[in-house]
Parts: sequence; C-alpha cells; structure tokens
Amino acid sequence: MKISTDAVLLGALAETVSSATILDVGTGTGVISLMLAQRFQEARITAVELDEDAADQAAENFRESPFSARLRVVKLRFQDLPEDQLFDLIVSNPPYFPEHLKSKDAKRNQALHTDDLSFEELIQKAVKLLKKDGQLWVILPPRQMRDFSEFASEWGLFPKCIVQVRDNPAKPIIREIVGFTCIKGEPDQKEITLKKVEGFFSDEYSSLISGFLLGF
Repeated sequence: MKISTDAVLLGALAETVSSATILDVGTGTGVISLMLAQRFQEARITAVELDEDAADQAAENFRESPFSARLRVVKLRFQDLPEDQLFDLIVSNPPYFPEHLKSKDAKRNQALHTDDLSFEELIQKAVKLLKKDGQLWVILPPRQMRDFSEFASEWGLFPKCIVQVRDNPAKPIIREIVGFTCIKGEPDQKEITLKKVEGFFSDEYSSLISGFLLGF
C-alpha cells in the first residue's frame, strides 16, 4: 500500500503525556511508526500488522531507518496481541468500510474493510493495553468517527483532542483525528486545511509535515 495522507496526518498529530511505549495497530508499511519514532526519540514502538507482505515491508523499512533499535513488527491479529505490556500511546488508521463494495484485490480489502478488525474489537483490546493515563489516537471520516466515538464511550474512552481536516477552505470536513483518554471532559478542537483554494498545499499543512516528507 502507498503512503496515505491519513497516515501522515496521524503520525504528525498524535500526542501523548509519556512516550515510553507506543503501539501502532495495522502499521502497513510502517510510516506512522517511523514518524512517531522520529518525533518521540525515547519511545519504543511495537507495530502490529496482519498482512505478511506489508509486515515484511515494514520490517525492512524499520531496519533501514535510524530508529531501528526502537522499532519492532509483530505479525498477527491485533485481537491476539498478548496483554503483558501496557502502552502510553496506541495509534491506528483503521479500516472503515463495513458495507462498501469490495474490489478483487484481497490485500486492499483487508486494509479498507472492517471484517478483520471491527471498531468494537479495536476499542475493547485498546482499553486492555492502555496505561492509566494512556491515549488512543485514530483517524476516520466524520460519519465513521461518530460511530467509533459512541463505541469508545461505552468502554470508558472519551475525546481529549479533535482535529478536523478539510481538503481546502471551500470543502466539507473529510477526516477527523481524535485522541481518546479515560478522562471525560471538554475536548480541545482545531481544524487543518490541506490546500489553499488555488490548489497549492497550505502553509499549515506544509509546516506540519516538514521534516517527514521530501519536498516540504
């Protein structure tokens, strides 16, 4: 899978009180883990990936990075991850098409559809793996985020930070990035626009991903 804007946004925006241990659920080729390793220089990061080819690619990317000693890939279903370690931060760019027409590409279906990891399963497992002051950060389209937030509240996780994303100022919100904690309160809210009306990348977006992607 190619590096997506969703992954880059999550990797650049996810925050945590402590960054000693980080878990990346469904890492794909590992871009979010690599970004977090670059941002949080003491963090030890575990990346979970079900697809064998993607996991192998992530492992290769990790080995070639300056952060290789702090990164590891685990090839298994997130639901089966042992619960012998707790995490300060869990991040996920989860699949979100429960009823979408599937393509002939099985790997793409696995990445985009919730058959292998539902919102409920992701939240239930994350609750067991988070430290007391830990945070769960996810990125989803607005409608799916509403569903996700409802499930999260049922399991005692509430929005701490909400970042809404527009493609340009004239377009509707296309993504929401939300950090959840066990503390219920009024979340911080902000908005990011990816492009100017003219079609060029906005200064805000360019500044956010500068240092991660070439050309910014």
